[in-house]
Amino acid sequence: MPTPTALRSEIPTSTAPELSLVVPIFNEQESVCPLIERVLDAMTSYPGAWELILVDDGSTDATIVNAKSYLGRDGLDLKIVALQRNFGQTAAMQAGIDTARGRLIATLDGDLQNDPKDIPMLVAELERRELDLLVGWRKNRQDGLMLRKIPSWIANRLIGRITGVRLHDYGCSLKIYRTSVIKQVKLMGEMHRFIPAWVAGVVPSSRIGEMAVTHHARQFGTSKYGISRTFRVILDLLSVMFFMRYRARPGHFFGSLGLGLGALAVVIMAYLFIEKFILGNDIGTRPLLMVCVVLSLSSLQFITTGILAEMIARLYYRDDRTPNYIVSKTFTSDET
Repeated sequence: MPTPTALRSEIPTSTAPELSLVVPIFNEQESVCPLIERVLDAMTSYPGAWELILVDDGSTDATIVNAKSYLGRDGLDLKIVALQRNFGQTAAMQAGIDTARGRLIATLDGDLQNDPKDIPMLVAELERRELDLLVGWRKNRQDGLMLRKIPSWIANRLIGRITGVRLHDYGCSLKIYRTSVIKQVKLMGEMHRFIPAWVAGVVPSSRIGEMAVTHHARQFGTSKYGISRTFRVILDLLSVMFFMRYRARPGHFFGSLGLGLGALAVVIMAYLFIEKFILGNDIGTRPLLMVCVVLSLSSLQFITTGILAEMIARLYYRDDRTPNYIVSKTFTSDET
C-alpha cells in the first residue's frame, strides 16, 4: 500500500552498496549455507558493491546458527536480521527492504528454487529498459501441476485482469526494484505476491516489466504453502482491488452502495404508498414492506461506514510509521 514518500523513502549514502540482496528465510537450515555459496558464486560477475541481507522470520531450527558462520567472510557483506517471532513472508520482506542500503534491491526466496545467477542479468535488463521493477518469470516452473502450476496460472490471469498489470508470474520472489520506489510502498498482511500491483500505485505500469528466469525444484525441506493458499489469494485480491481503486476515497465505495440501496428503498416505498393511500390495499403483511425497511437501514449503515472509512483514511495518511514486524537482533560482518 503506497505511503507518503517523506515517511518511507531513504536515499542511499555515497558509501552504500550499489545492490542489496534481500532473502526472507524460515526454517531453512539445510538451504541457507548452499544459498550463500550460490550468491557468492553468482555475484562474482557483478561489477558494483553489494550486500546480502538474510531476514530470519522466527526460525525454530539452526537456520541462524548456520548463517552466522558466514559472518566476517572475505568478499561478503552479510547482515542477518532476526525477527522476534514468525511474522510471515511479507513482513520479513518488508524488514529486509527497510534495512537495505543499496540503490537497487533484489529479492529472492531462501529455498534454492530461485537462481542467484539471474540477478546480474536482471539488473542489467532493468537498467537497459529504464524500469523501476523487473519481475522474474518462472517460464519452466519446477513444481507440481495440480497443486502449484494450475492454481498459479489462474491466479496470475485473475490478478492481471483486475489490477491492470499484466504479468505471467506474480508469485516469483526474484525481483529487482529501484530502492527509491519500493520504499514508498508498505507491505501488509500476505500482500507480497501483489507487489507489482502496489508498485503500480506509485509509478506507471509501463515502468514494470518481466524477464524469464531459471527455476529449480526444491532440494531440502517441504513447501510452506499448499492448496489453501488459493483461497487466501482470492481474499487478498479483493483487498487489492479495493485499495487500488478506493484507497484514498473509501467513502465513495461504501457511499455508492448506500445510495444504490437507498434509491431502491425509495422506489419500493413509493410503490407501497400508492398501494396503501391511493388504491386502498393493505400492506401491513406484505414481505415487500420488510424488504423496504431492511434496504433503508442498510443504506444508512453503508453511508455511515463510508464516512468512518474516510476519517480512518485521513489518519492513515497522516501517520503510518508503525512497522509490521519486530526485530529481535541484527548480526553484521563488522561484529566478527
